[in-house]
Amino acid sequence: MPASESPAVVALVVSHDGARWLPAVVDGVTGQTRPVDRVVAVDTTSRDDSVALLEAAFGPVHVVPGSTSYPAAVREGLARVDAGPHGAPGTAPDDWVWLLHDDANPDPGALEALLAAAAEHPEAAVLGPKLREWPSLRRLLEVGATISGTGRRETGLERGEYDQGQHDQVRRVLAVNTAGMLVRRSVLDEVGGFDEHLPIFGNDLDFGWRAAAAGHHTLVVPSAVVFHAEAAHRGLRRTPLTGRHTHYQERRAALWTLLVNSDHRLWPLQALRLALGTLLRVVGFLLVRAVGEALDELAALVNIAARPRAVLAARRERREARTAPSEEVRGLLAPRWLPYRHGLDAVSDLLAAATDQAADVAERRRAAAAELDPASFAARRPAEDDEDAPYADTGVVARFVTNPVAIVLTLVVLLAVVGAREAFGSVVGGALSPVPDAVGSWWRLHTESWHGIGQGTAVPAPPYVAPLALLGGLLLGSPAAALSAVLVLAVPVALWGSWRFLRVVGRLVSPRGMPRWLLLWGSTVFALVPVASGAWGAGRLGPVVAASLLPWLAHAALGFADPAPDRRWRAAWRSGLLLALVTAFGPAAWLFAAVLGVVVLLCAALLLRAVVRDRSVWGPPVTALLVPVVLLSPWWVGALREGAGAGLLLEPGRLPHAALGGLDLLAGRVSDLGAPVALGLVPAVLAVLALVPRATRVPVLVCWLAAAVAALLALGLSSVSFALAATSTPAGLGALVVLLQGALVTATVLGAMGAWESARREARGLLRGGVLVGAALAGLVPLATLGWFVAGPDDALADSVDDDIPAYMVQRAELGPEHGILVLRGDVSQGLTYSVVRGDGTTLGEDEVLALGGGDGSLAADVRELTARPTPAVVDALAGEGIEYVVLPSPADGDVAADLDATGGLVQASAEDRSTRAWRVARELDPAALDGPRSWLHVALLGVQLLGAVAVVVLGAPTRERRRAR
Repeated sequence: MPASESPAVVALVVSHDGARWLPAVVDGVTGQTRPVDRVVAVDTTSRDDSVALLEAAFGPVHVVPGSTSYPAAVREGLARVDAGPHGAPGTAPDDWVWLLHDDANPDPGALEALLAAAAEHPEAAVLGPKLREWPSLRRLLEVGATISGTGRRETGLERGEYDQGQHDQVRRVLAVNTAGMLVRRSVLDEVGGFDEHLPIFGNDLDFGWRAAAAGHHTLVVPSAVVFHAEAAHRGLRRTPLTGRHTHYQERRAALWTLLVNSDHRLWPLQALRLALGTLLRVVGFLLVRAVGEALDELAALVNIAARPRAVLAARRERREARTAPSEEVRGLLAPRWLPYRHGLDAVSDLLAAATDQAADVAERRRAAAAELDPASFAARRPAEDDEDAPYADTGVVARFVTNPVAIVLTLVVLLAVVGAREAFGSVVGGALSPVPDAVGSWWRLHTESWHGIGQGTAVPAPPYVAPLALLGGLLLGSPAAALSAVLVLAVPVALWGSWRFLRVVGRLVSPRGMPRWLLLWGSTVFALVPVASGAWGAGRLGPVVAASLLPWLAHAALGFADPAPDRRWRAAWRSGLLLALVTAFGPAAWLFAAVLGVVVLLCAALLLRAVVRDRSVWGPPVTALLVPVVLLSPWWVGALREGAGAGLLLEPGRLPHAALGGLDLLAGRVSDLGAPVALGLVPAVLAVLALVPRATRVPVLVCWLAAAVAALLALGLSSVSFALAATSTPAGLGALVVLLQGALVTATVLGAMGAWESARREARGLLRGGVLVGAALAGLVPLATLGWFVAGPDDALADSVDDDIPAYMVQRAELGPEHGILVLRGDVSQGLTYSVVRGDGTTLGEDEVLALGGGDGSLAADVRELTARPTPAVVDALAGEGIEYVVLPSPADGDVAADLDATGGLVQASAEDRSTRAWRVARELDPAALDGPRSWLHVALLGVQLLGAVAVVVLGAPTRERRRAR
């Protein structure tokens, strides 16, 4: 169509270091079936041959500084258009401006298709082509665009979707990309061009939103095709406007677009949603180890939040220019449910990354095994020896029914849950104090530098409080649910971890791997260690949690032997995090890891001196040892400062711990509530016999080395006793008992594996039969232990606790720490003991703080005087120390009760049990009785702990690789 009969079209090309794409772009512009009337080129100081290529094709090029934004470059180009060629007039209001990038190559019929759609739809003011990926040419990039409520650019396309004509309908959209946008000159001027606050990204969405608000229509014309390389978005080139932070510019543009254009009625909620959503995105990027993108997200939010005046001014300008109904514009935005679907996709991506990494590790181990012994590896029978082997043409249910090992594992888990029925609901008794009413009490105990319990103490909270609080938060804020989950899932979690650990160990020792019946026996025996030891029935959380986490820790530590240095370092962070968790519940585990690490490194230095010199060899295990030191610093530093160093060798729960002897260590017992001793001695005997097979003697000796370290360390610590204010207790050795049993079980299965391989290789029926008989006898151990557990052994766990304190006094105590209750037990002839109850009583975590905090000298003296020669002055002192009630639980000593009845300032109080006597202190209580100093060092260490935990999780998380098309 002649130019005189239709509006003129001016192509405006903006370039920056685009010489690699410009030859094709020039051919695309000059080869249009409907030629453009004029081409204006603007270059932002390219460092390549862009200017020369443009001048050769279109004549003089207007060069502007490299820091010029895209909106400014478009304005410069329009100024050149208005000046006209050689001083001739510029464009008319009805003329069209065709915006092109230096990496956007238009199909020969693109402009003709756009103008044909404009003639068919005269209401259209902005038209855009279908964008396809360059150089693949078939993959779709955009067919129009909009934006979601979280700031995500939405195209309505699936990832990697190919163009098959499925989106070839002309339709109205919110915006089209500036790479190929055809816009009326009058509308461009009316809307005000592109926003200068969006220098390179997002200006098309903002322009389309403003155009729609002004009553103009934007259409996408799929018959017009432009091939776009997306050089800036994909990081194929850097500009002064983006540098290395492309993601920052994109996210900042999204936040700005939403905040300045959203409806005024929803604006406060939109701002809050974007702030919280950005923080969640930061956490998500950290979880996939995309630290740079996480920082870009945070920087973009800070940048926008620091410019409230600019945001409000831009909103005011858009409100004044708005003429279309809000409902019309809202219909062009992305559906409200779309961000939630993307959230599910992100979670699935994270799980896929973890799964892919696990599969990659397994494949590398298989490859290493094949390299060690190709013949035996090729001769493996996958359906018999490999639990990961595929079952051809069978469903999940069929595979389960035909797999006896899977059936037995399922039965073990079900029976373990049945045996743990006592732990459902509220759990208290034995070594377990009651849990607090809310998770916030645990967090407060963890973060406080001074605790208003007892008579007040600065002894830090034990380290297991924070993990329990985090677990309780995940379980709808219920501390009782957290404790119940730890006890109920102890055996299943240990079973799962042991299976994974022993399976990998078997593959490292032999290419054939470990037979599944051996895996079943070993993992089941170890998973039942906390039950058979009596730790579960006694409410000892240390051995229970240690048994659950140690297999996972050992599995992560196997990564120290990985050939790739990067994977060795990642194993260090994972092992360090797991070691910190185990240490929080069993501090002796860290000593074991340190001693074992020193022994292993010394042996390696003697045998493989050249290898150990590599920092990536000795660095990961050392890092894993240092991680708990950092993550648990608020606990151990505070304990040493307050003279409570004994807590560094104590385990969770009420004191004292049971004294353990050599037989207890070998049998794996920490309490008299455990299974029969004979069952515990079987793994020790089998571990000795495991030294006989020559094929696996070396790895069995390694297990015995770990067992020896655990045993010697336990025997050494068993001679240590701590004299605390209220009691004397030995060190907590539960974690070492679990470690010793784990080493013995691993040695046993490796020895059995060696004997089985020898019997198979030598075809000696007698030897093979002996192994089977031994396996059958050994199999009685898990069966007997599991049956004993399911039958309901005696335990110290109960659903309630009898405190002998009237309920109304407890209610008064919950009003504040100054409403304390002094509880006197015993009699004068046998001796009296006292305790102070505050709040809802002593809860899990507080019991250890009270035990380590020591007795208050002034209160002890007042109690002695109160029980010997009570006077009004002593009553005044009790009020000053925050004591409101004095209680003598049943049976109350008559002499003490008579003296207290006659003491001025004490008023008799009622009690539900008539043999229980109680008095109220008729004095004004001191509200500041329990106040104490704040430790800024503790606050700083909490900050170090938080930052360290985030860093360790990020460094140990699976990596999501982002592939960019080049």
